[in-house]
Formats: sequence, structure tokens, C-alpha cells
Amino acid sequence: MALSKPVSEGVEQVIAQHYLMCGTADCKKNCQFYCNPCHHPMCEQCNDEHKQSPESKSHEVVVYRHRNRKLPVEKCRDHPSKDIDMICEDCQVLLCSKCAIHDHRGHIFADLETIYSKNYSLCLDEIRNIYQYFLPTIREMKRDIREDAKKLITFMDDLRALIKSEAESMKRLVDEVMSDKLEQVVKLEETLKDEIQSQYDTYKEYKGYLEDIYNRITGHMTFDKVQSNPILFSLSEHLKIKPIPETTKPIYPVFSAGQYSKDDFAYLFGNISTPDTLPEKRRIKPKETPPKRTLSLSSSVDIVKEYTVPSVKGAYYLSLDTFGGIWVSDNYGNLVHADQQGNQLQKILTNVGDEGYHSVTKSGDLIYTDSGNNTIKMITLDKKITEFMKIEKWTPLSIHSSNINGDILVGMSKGRTGKVTRYNSSGKEIQNRQRDSRSQGLYISYPRFITENINGDICISDYDKSAVVVLYKTGQHKFSYTGQGSKFRPFGICTDIVGHILVCDNESNTVHLLDHEGQFLLLLLTEEHGIYRPVSVCVDADNKLHVGQFNTNKVKVYELLE
Repeated sequence: MALSKPVSEGVEQVIAQHYLMCGTADCKKNCQFYCNPCHHPMCEQCNDEHKQSPESKSHEVVVYRHRNRKLPVEKCRDHPSKDIDMICEDCQVLLCSKCAIHDHRGHIFADLETIYSKNYSLCLDEIRNIYQYFLPTIREMKRDIREDAKKLITFMDDLRALIKSEAESMKRLVDEVMSDKLEQVVKLEETLKDEIQSQYDTYKEYKGYLEDIYNRITGHMTFDKVQSNPILFSLSEHLKIKPIPETTKPIYPVFSAGQYSKDDFAYLFGNISTPDTLPEKRRIKPKETPPKRTLSLSSSVDIVKEYTVPSVKGAYYLSLDTFGGIWVSDNYGNLVHADQQGNQLQKILTNVGDEGYHSVTKSGDLIYTDSGNNTIKMITLDKKITEFMKIEKWTPLSIHSSNINGDILVGMSKGRTGKVTRYNSSGKEIQNRQRDSRSQGLYISYPRFITENINGDICISDYDKSAVVVLYKTGQHKFSYTGQGSKFRPFGICTDIVGHILVCDNESNTVHLLDHEGQFLLLLLTEEHGIYRPVSVCVDADNKLHVGQFNTNKVKVYELLE
């Protein structure tokens, strides 16, 4: 069953001529076509020969980008010599041809590879949507939220200033009222003092009056004549004394304190409230629906920019953060966080060398191996450094935090023996793989760099084995890639959003491009692209390839996918 019609000559090539190599042995021409039944990439000449061959002239050949994806090989449990390659639509079970004949006679079947290829393309489309729409949209909304956070600080500072101003105003009013009341007290005090002074003066005058009476009476008593003696005549008039004047006690004023509570005062002060209106929804940029297409390699590997990372002597390993910045390490233990304008944000000194020893987690923290102390450390977003977990008996070399599920992959060594251990995001060990469970053979020696592909495969750059070693998510060996004949010295490794594997070859000054099955596609970058001794690679959210080199702190950025 075919997804596309056979192509004729003149069909537009999807990938530029210098990218994909023909899969025919000893043919170094450019790949343009793909035979779906054979799963074989071909140049134009080999395609013509393929169509003329009696064995393959009826095969479906398509433009490379429209190819069917090769179904992973899995043997039937009941018929170990047969591959599972179809699905029974009546029973919804996967089966081989013998199962179909023996147990599902008369049922309707569908080709599993056709379904797989179709759904694989749908997955790539969704990955494209994630990277080209959802993640950029979320980044814009996060920027909007950060702006709101800044506005909130300013707004709340203004609100606090208004409250303090209102409090000062109320204090002034209280001071004015207090001043009026104190002035009233002074006036009342003066009035009462005048009344008391008046009463005091009354008794002072009455005392003078008594002193006069006393003097007259004593004078009469000493009168030595009989004639006109006041004691003998009109004595009653002289002994008549005026009564003591009556006075009253002062009435003191009373202060009646106002009867109010804190709530009464708060009511007078003013109220803080949130307006009873519905919050405005943040605008989510509508998803565009361009003509359906699949991400493919850019038609030309052009450098789009170059930036300098301060305080490092080389760009041995790169870890992109979640905000557009990058962590870069050299082989002298310098680990620097910088933006892509060359501004240094943070720097620490580690005791690690030229391995891929750091990775950014889904939450934005940086984790890195401390091989001198056999620990994994974490640098949080607020720049605090903590010990994340301790590694027993083995030395941690490389590390990768999964963008799929947050798991942490750690490449370790003991002597010249290597292994990969999987931890969950909390640091609990959940998988430990050193040997292939099928062959019991060692397949990892020195896992210098490690990453993960979109399908969960674990990709390792093993320096001692001079190979790229790829494991299934379960830890079983999938394939090893050892270069294209000449000496191969693999360094930094990464994957892109369509499952390509990119690895630096420090020996030939190139970056190799493989598909997820381990097939060599092309030398993506060579000295002609301006690189020398590449040691690190990573792909950003805009599908740009960042390349670090041994002898410079300049990072080159190339167009990768379109």
C-alpha cells in the first residue's frame, strides 16, 4: 500500500544536492529519491537503474521527503521467524503473516508499516506545531506575564504610597482636632481660674471687713469714759457682723472619648478592594494553518550568526536554557551562563574537564556532574548551588535532562568501563544499563557525551570506542556508528526535532548527520563551513544549530531545518 504516487523526473528536490548521499554502495552522488519497499535512498542515476531492474521495476519510488518510515523490526512471539508487519482491524491486534493465516482467516488486515509511516509523519507535524507554534506562543505569554510582574511591583508601590499619604493626611487632621481640643481646654481652664480667683478675692475682702470690726470692738473695750461709751450705748449696732459670703466649688469639664472601633477608623481611612469585573483573558495568538508540510533539512547550511561567550577558553559543551540564554563550559573547569549578546550572567569554577557534564532541566535549573566528589549538583534559577544527589562507586561524566519526561540520564565510568543510569526528576534510580541483555557484552566504555532522541533512544558519544552508541529507551543496544571509514573521534552529540542525530568528529573537523536508525546521511558541516575542531552541538527551539569549537569562545549558529 502506497502513500504517494511514483515520481517522475523533474520533481522538485526537497533537500539540496550537497546534503544526502545515495545509499547505493560506492555511490557518492546526491540522494533525491527513496524506494519505499526497499527502504533505500537513491540518486537519480541509481533510481533509473532501480526502475529498470526486473526485481524492482514495480517498486514505489518517491521524493525522499515523502518516504515511508521504516517500521521497527519486532519478531512475532508465536512465530519467531516472522516479523510483526500487519494489524487485524477486526481484532485490533498486531500479527505476522502466519498469525493472519492460522488465527484470523477472513478478517480485514492493514499494512503496519503504512500506518506507522503515516502516524510518524503526523507526529513530526505535531512536533513542528510544538516548536513553531506552542512553544513560541508560550514564550510570548511568559514574557507578557513577566511584564505584568514588573507592572505589579510598580502598581503596588504606588498603592502603598497612596495609603501612606492618606495616613499622613489623617494624622494631620488628628493633630488639628487635638490642637482645637487643647485650645478649648486652655479656655475652660482660664474661666475656672477666674471664678476661683474671684471667690478667693471675696474671702480676702471679708477678712478685711472682720479685721475692721475687731479693731472697733477692741477700741470700744478700752474706752475710759462713761459718757458716750459705745459699750453702754448702741452696743447691738457695733456687735452686728455680716454673714460669711457663700461660694461654690468649680465644676470641672469632662472629656467624653469618641466611641469607635478599628473598623470605624478603617472605614474613615478608606477601603482596598478588587474591582468586581471579569479579568481580561490573555490573548493567545491564533494558530495559523499553513499548507501541510514536513520539516526537512535546510536547503543550505548557512551561518546565521555568531556570538562570543565571555570567560571561557573554548566552547566544549553547550546547554541552552529555557529563556534564550546558554551555559557553556571549557576544558579548564569554567562554566559560564550568558545570553546570546555576549553578556555574562553567572560563572562558577568546576573540577570537570571536557565532558558533556551539564544539562538544563524542564524547570530551568542547571544540573552538572562533580566528578571529583562523585555528586550531581544543581544551580537553581536564583543562582543557588546545592548538592542534588550522590553517586556511589562510579564517577559521573556526562548528563542529560530529558525534555520528554524530565528523567535524568547519567553516563558514568569506573576504570575504562562505562554505563548509563536513568534517574527520575527527584534523583531516584529507575534504570541501570551497562551490558546488552541479549549478548551480555559491554557496549559502553567511556560515555563522554549523552543525549536523548525524540523517540526516547539514548544516544552516547563514546570516546574510547570511537563510536556513537545508541540504546533503546529500555537500555538495549540498538546500533553503533563508527564513522565513514577514516579515523573517527566523536565529541559533542545532539538530536533535532525530527529525530536526526548530529555528532562532532574532532578528527576530520566535521559534523556527521545520521537518521534515527543509524544510517549515515551526510557530512552536515565541514571546514568549508568555517569550523575547526568542533566539540559541541545543540539545536534551539527555532531549529538553529549552535556549534562550539575547541580553540575559541565564539559559538557559530547555522540554519538547520525549514
